[in-house]
Formats: sequence, structure tokens, C-alpha cells
Amino acid sequence: MDIKRLTGLFGAEIFGADIRDPNQFDDIRQAFVDHSVITLRGQTITPEDHLAFARRFGAININRFFAPLNSHPEISLVVKEADQTGAVGEEWHTDHAYDTEPATGSILHAIDIPPHGGDTIFASTTAAYDALSEPFKRMLEGLHAWHSSRHVFGADVADTDSARTGRIGNAHLATQDVLHPVVIRHPLSGRKSLFVNPQFTTRIEGLSPIESRHILGAIYEHCQKPEFQARVRWQPGDVTMWDNRATWHKAINDYQGYRREMHRITVEGCALVAA
Repeated sequence: MDIKRLTGLFGAEIFGADIRDPNQFDDIRQAFVDHSVITLRGQTITPEDHLAFARRFGAININRFFAPLNSHPEISLVVKEADQTGAVGEEWHTDHAYDTEPATGSILHAIDIPPHGGDTIFASTTAAYDALSEPFKRMLEGLHAWHSSRHVFGADVADTDSARTGRIGNAHLATQDVLHPVVIRHPLSGRKSLFVNPQFTTRIEGLSPIESRHILGAIYEHCQKPEFQARVRWQPGDVTMWDNRATWHKAINDYQGYRREMHRITVEGCALVAA
């Protein structure tokens, strides 16, 4: 197994691994803890193999809103057909931030890849926290922020391309509102990390709307600096897993006229603890 860093701060590609082999799991899990994003190249797996690998990390979260793979409801379909214009996940976000116990990680398997484009970009909220000034860190560590699914998956988005094409649904289930610390102590690495994101975070508790908006805006601008980013260029069969407590991600929609199909499994997490 050969592990190569994607950037100087986080992310890694893993060559020569086989996620079907339970004897390799401890090394893969440690790479996940160390690097937050891992791409396991050249996997030849079935949905059953995908699920078996995910279950070694923990229980499976069956997504409320994404269309499932017909044969395996635990697997969410992330598909953009050649004639569709909108892609799911184009805004910076953290999966399941709106849950009381946000997901440990998401495991995405590349099924059908366009000849160019369709990359996924990640941002390290751990590295971004480390680079903040000490006074700003001290201010943030006492704060909590609200996260919601309503404005992303609820009735207000019923007219979006993703909803009209059936890629997301169940708007009536978008009722989640939850309060999380702005700075968390990561449950695996023990490092401090920011836990707010542009898509699901709605406001900071106890602040006026203008205070909340400006503080969140400053965090978002900071986290999007290129030095905190890593880019995964997909190849068929790749399996990428990312840590939802230490990263953001977004899909790049630059492959018009081509189809892209990915299978995603989400692993349940735990309640987050303030740093």
C-alpha cells in the first residue's frame, strides 16, 4: 500500500490497496484519521463490497433526501445525466451537518466518469482553524451555530433541477434544526476544527443577524483560501472517503453533455464536543 499526499496540509491518494481485504482496514482507517480525505485508486468492487467496507467504520446512515440505488437502499445515487444542467452539491458544504450526530464520513465510488471535469474539491476546516489569529480563535470557541436541512431540501427547493429530475426528494422530511459548537474537538484526531459551512449553517446563536452574517462570512472567506484546498480528479473505480467533521467539499459542474454517476454511502457519527 502506497500513500501519497495530495497537498502539504491534508488529503492522500492510496495505491495498491484493496478495500475488500479486512487485513488492510486498520491502515486505511489510520490514513483517514491522518489525512481527512483519502482516495483509494483502482478499486474493482460491487455494491456489497462498498457496504462491507463502510460498515467497518460504523453503522450506515440511509439518506433521507437522495434517490437510492434500487438494489441497495443504503447507497445513495449521485447522478447527472448528459442532458441535465444542474449538479448536486455545487455549493461548499458538510454532509449531514443538520443532524444531531453529524456523519463520520462519506464514501463515494466512481461508477461512470466524464472524459474531463467532474472533480471534487475539498477544504480542510482543521487547517483553516489552525491558521486563524489567536484572538479570533478565542472568540469562536465560545460560540454555537444553527444548522438546518429546511432551506436545502425542503419545499422551497421543489422547483430546482435536482428535485424535478428526482435526484433529491422527500421535501416533507426536511425538518432538521440543530445547534453545534463553532469549534469542535475532533472525535478521532483530537484536533480543533471549525464546524460551520456555507450551505447548511443558518446563524450563530446569541448574535444579532448582522454580527452572525459577518462572522460567518469571515470564516467562509478564510476557509476557501487555496492553501486549505485539495482536489480529487476521479478515475473509474476510485473510492474516496472524506471526514465530515474536518472538511468541506463541493462538486465541480464542468462536464456538460456527459454523464457522471457516483454511489455514496454515509457512515453514522456522534455528537460533537466543543473544543
